Amino acid sequence: MKNIKPFGPSIGKTKISNKFFDKLNKEFDVKSISKKIDYSSKLASQIRKELKISDKFIRHNLERELKINIKKFLSNENIRNIKEIKILNLWVVRQFKGEYNPIHYHEGDLSGVGYLKLPKGMTKNKMVKNKKLETNGTIDFINGQRGFLSKSIYNVVPKIKDLLIFPNYLMHTAYPFNIEGERRSFSFNVKIILK
Repeated sequence: MKNIKPFGPSIGKTKISNKFFDKLNKEFDVKSISKKIDYSSKLASQIRKELKISDKFIRHNLERELKINIKKFLSNENIRNIKEIKILNLWVVRQFKGEYNPIHYHEGDLSGVGYLKLPKGMTKNKMVKNKKLETNGTIDFINGQRGFLSKSIYNVVPKIKDLLIFPNYLMHTAYPFNIEGERRSFSFNVKIILK
């Protein structure tokens, strides 16, 4: 776990294990067949295919690894007096050409996003020749306002198995992309109870 501090709040960055990656992708592939369990209406996104993962599946397959990474992130911030980490929810997002997540924030104390599938060449923008502006399919974290010696936007180009952990109030957005393919990620919210 590496903590990055591009502005006030920290963002933790690490990788999920192959086991976590495989189990969550498999669960999503099986459950996403049912239209009854679409979670899109409960979220801020302009995306049609999102699926809430059951608490039971989280407990048996994902919770341990998530909590270990959350503890590492908090330890890097000198927070070690943790009584409990409660996972409030976890869902998978299937984003396709033209879909996006507008600027939003989450509930709880900490949130996270991890990447399960990315289309090749997703960040390329045929309309812009400047490589610095290739933001298609990327995620921006936004905090404060831009000023002298002060950045307000931190852009991350996702990679498969990346896991980012951040304070729930940190505004963020996922940009659309203009090629065919699926950008699959998972997000979660947790409540931290201190001793």
